[in-house]
Amino acid sequence: MTTNSSKIRVLIVDDSSVIRRLISTALTKHPDIEIAGTAENGLLGVEFVQKEPPDVVLLDVEMPVMDGITALKEIRKFNPFLPIIIFSTHTQRGAAVTIDALTNGASDYAPKPSNMTDIDESLTVIENTLMPKIRSLVSKESVPDIASPEKALITTLPDQHQKVGALCIGISTGGPSALMQLFQEITAPLSVPIFIVQHMPPKFTELLAKRLSEVGSTLIEEPYDGQEPIPGNGYIAPGGMHMEVNLFNGKPVINLTDKPPENSCRPAVDVLFRTAAKVYGNQLLAIVMTGMGSDGVKGAGDIIENKGTVLAQDEGSSVVWGMPGAVVKANLASKVIPLNSIAKELQNRIAAK
Repeated sequence: MTTNSSKIRVLIVDDSSVIRRLISTALTKHPDIEIAGTAENGLLGVEFVQKEPPDVVLLDVEMPVMDGITALKEIRKFNPFLPIIIFSTHTQRGAAVTIDALTNGASDYAPKPSNMTDIDESLTVIENTLMPKIRSLVSKESVPDIASPEKALITTLPDQHQKVGALCIGISTGGPSALMQLFQEITAPLSVPIFIVQHMPPKFTELLAKRLSEVGSTLIEEPYDGQEPIPGNGYIAPGGMHMEVNLFNGKPVINLTDKPPENSCRPAVDVLFRTAAKVYGNQLLAIVMTGMGSDGVKGAGDIIENKGTVLAQDEGSSVVWGMPGAVVKANLASKVIPLNSIAKELQNRIAAK
């Protein structure tokens, strides 16, 4: 097959010929996109990737011969970094299926159009939903230009180890599988509460918390409003709600709010970081991990102003280096760490419970 190396080559794996045709029509409107091929089941998709790896795979879940989750696991055995987007009706109706895909290595997910009878609307939904994800995953996203000119060079702050009273994690695209690896590698509960913002819709975060609790030594849950955090436990912001950490009667409490989105996100990392910085001051440790956009940069600035410490995941191990890259570029990170070293780093800085 003759290809144009300047174009993003997309493989479509779906058992519906209508869906394959709709996706092809929507994507090829863009001159930087080329359909590398199509496959009507997971097995054919795996074989295609083995013979001629595309730049991106769009993968349905329910298919004959081999379903999408099995195909995903097979591809990850020989190609751990290929961007794979789960594109299925199940990503809307069945959050559990999506979490299964994301924690098994899917890069991102997108729902199919809910109204397939309106062709024009379906094409618009497909185009608007998939194009930003495809471009971001393939380019690994250039770091948002949010730093001032004098900070344009990527540098880091001096790394000072100090007593830690709480850990905050901000994460987005590629987050579920990264969090799975992180909490699997944290071999004993940490001695501080852990607050996590993962950009996800309602229901998804609840299922993710359950999955993370099952794979590691840390109990992770969606908190309720007014809950007092317990050292050693993890709290993930519910989809659709901001998570704040505030003081009540002199003690830290978790507050959930439906205030307007920040950085087009709710929950937003900035909200968590900003509020936690006021409560924990120089004892706050935060890490910004894989994710699209720049959510977390302003909050990281608040943490530094309050003498806390900010770490960032490195580019090589990030599915998208938007969020951590923006923190590094803004000169707010004390250290840049690959995913497979984050657990050890945190355990070195925070005593076990």
